[in-house]
Amino acid sequence: MMQILHSEDLSKILSTKEVELFQKLQKSISEINNNTNLTRLVKGDDYWISQVYDSIWPFYLNPNKLLDGKKFIDIGSGCGFPGLAYAITHPNSEVYLVDSSRKKTDALKQIIDDLNFSNNIFVINDRIENIAHNASFRNNFDIGTTRAVGSPSTVAEYILPMLNMSGLGLLYCGKWEKKDEIKIKNSLEILKGSIADIKKTQLPHRKGDRNIIFIKPEQKCPDSYPRGRGKPAKYPL
Repeated sequence: MMQILHSEDLSKILSTKEVELFQKLQKSISEINNNTNLTRLVKGDDYWISQVYDSIWPFYLNPNKLLDGKKFIDIGSGCGFPGLAYAITHPNSEVYLVDSSRKKTDALKQIIDDLNFSNNIFVINDRIENIAHNASFRNNFDIGTTRAVGSPSTVAEYILPMLNMSGLGLLYCGKWEKKDEIKIKNSLEILKGSIADIKKTQLPHRKGDRNIIFIKPEQKCPDSYPRGRGKPAKYPL
């Protein structure tokens, strides 16, 4: 089930236009960071590898870029990774960025204004435990992502209710062991989902191992999930 994607130079992956947009994104985040502490990963390899590369590598496992033209949701988007990185590399997709922090969603709106994206991008300041029970959003997305938000079982409970029946969830993880796989399989059984795939890469310049756990619905997630505010994090399935 594990597949290794060897590290590549970003210039071999990204177009000139995409590189320019990522440079503008870096500048915008840096300027906002002067007044609002969004992230410490804004310079050099911290930005280009730990933010940009780490966000986009799962979407380049398929050279046909079949993950464009989708309805995409990023839960706990923070300063915009992987959500805005996905938007830059998939300009035909509709992107929803969700974060419960007003400071972060205000910053995201400013960044979006600065960059003039091709996508339709919507920023939502709310908790996913609320949004997921809104009929306008539930079971409505082709792709859902979470990065640095919580344990795999917790974020699976956030993502699966948002996906349509052909949708795909991407859980970004650092270390991944057999015990983690057992835990999330138990959670997914309750949520009526399954693991679609697990892929692994080593980030350039010894920035660490990364795993992506791809999950998918098998049936519609029971209406009681996600549970109320804070419960998925405090009491993982």
